[in-house]
Amino acid sequence: MRSAPTLELMSQTDFASLSFEDKLDRLAEVAVRIGLGLREGQELVMSAPIEALPLVRRITDHAYRAGALLVTTFYGDDPCVLSRFQHAPDASFDYAPQWMQDGIARAFRDGAARLAIAGANPALLAKQDPAKVSRANVAASRAGKPAMELITRHTINWTIVACATPAWAKLVFPNDTEDIAVAKLWDAIFASSRITSADPVAEWKQHGQNLKQRVDILNSARYHALHFHTADGSTDLTVGLADEHLWAGGGTTAGNGIYCQPNIPTEECFTTPHKDRVNGVVRASKPLSNNGTLIENISCTFEDGKIVKATATAGEEALNRLISTDEGARRLGEVALVPHNSPIAQSGILFWNTLFDENAASHIALGQAYSTCLIEGEKMTESELASRGANASLIHVDWMIGGPTMNVDGIKTDGTAVPLMRNGEWV
Repeated sequence: MRSAPTLELMSQTDFASLSFEDKLDRLAEVAVRIGLGLREGQELVMSAPIEALPLVRRITDHAYRAGALLVTTFYGDDPCVLSRFQHAPDASFDYAPQWMQDGIARAFRDGAARLAIAGANPALLAKQDPAKVSRANVAASRAGKPAMELITRHTINWTIVACATPAWAKLVFPNDTEDIAVAKLWDAIFASSRITSADPVAEWKQHGQNLKQRVDILNSARYHALHFHTADGSTDLTVGLADEHLWAGGGTTAGNGIYCQPNIPTEECFTTPHKDRVNGVVRASKPLSNNGTLIENISCTFEDGKIVKATATAGEEALNRLISTDEGARRLGEVALVPHNSPIAQSGILFWNTLFDENAASHIALGQAYSTCLIEGEKMTESELASRGANASLIHVDWMIGGPTMNVDGIKTDGTAVPLMRNGEWV
């Protein structure tokens, strides 16, 4: 296999003229250099759909070039997942391989980085028994909690990138043939991941600086709450912010001292809501794909931080099972602001994938809060985090509420409202 051009050489090359293999190599290099900031001597633990093998191989190449000690990849296969729900005994759905999750958590504690490649079929389990799907998700969340806590606390450097797969592509572009749909989805991934410019590394650094400027403004304002509202009244939601909250966005320095970019792509500024100070009604602006089930037109009513009513035109049973996972599943762990002029929103594509769709619109997340979005939160115990309003849960599920009709105000401690967004754009 011939060597792909380095980013420095490719900076002189028109992106459209590159071969697909070279474009894939560029995404892989950005994933390692920008997404992970992989350090020499680190292990890398990677997860990916089996269709992502070409991208996995390129990421592995760049990881070893960056000095990785060892790259270990866990593969998922949609037909095998589906087979479980069609043929496995009932006891299977309350089981998860704790031994494997303990090993992954041990790797993270010993210094390994984590990279996930998204691309599984978002609608894989849409026709399966919602009760079995819910039970399997709960079992997996419980088994994976030790590893997930190291991620939500940003103890390690980690990132997520995407790979176009046929089933996902056909969901996004249902009127195209499979080959054309896959090509279109790859083009959208490349553009959204900001690797089409003359120098993607420089663009990512500038993009990170732009997000940091916005984060600094929000942190200096010290708003007590955010008020989301639309003219038609479908959303009228006040989200109180956790005591001593911190806004974040773009890259972050993990607890191991490595600067990483957790999501590729990313357009959000986000922080931690107060788990007991969310009130009002909110309607989703995009469908939610959660563990293979599509949930459409979500509408929720919050009282004192807790969802007291939840409806959806499709996937409602799955939604109600999701928010019944545990006590914290009915409360918010994240609130994020994203302008409607983000490249992903302007593409007009509904990706049916939270990694992309959450960066097209302002959003909220049910479940676990990020401790790093509190002042010195990474040093706090669970009880200390809870005392400041941070939510705890086995889940963390983002869903989109923003768009061209959304208005957002920052609410000061004296009740004064300061316009932050009008019709989906920063004021």
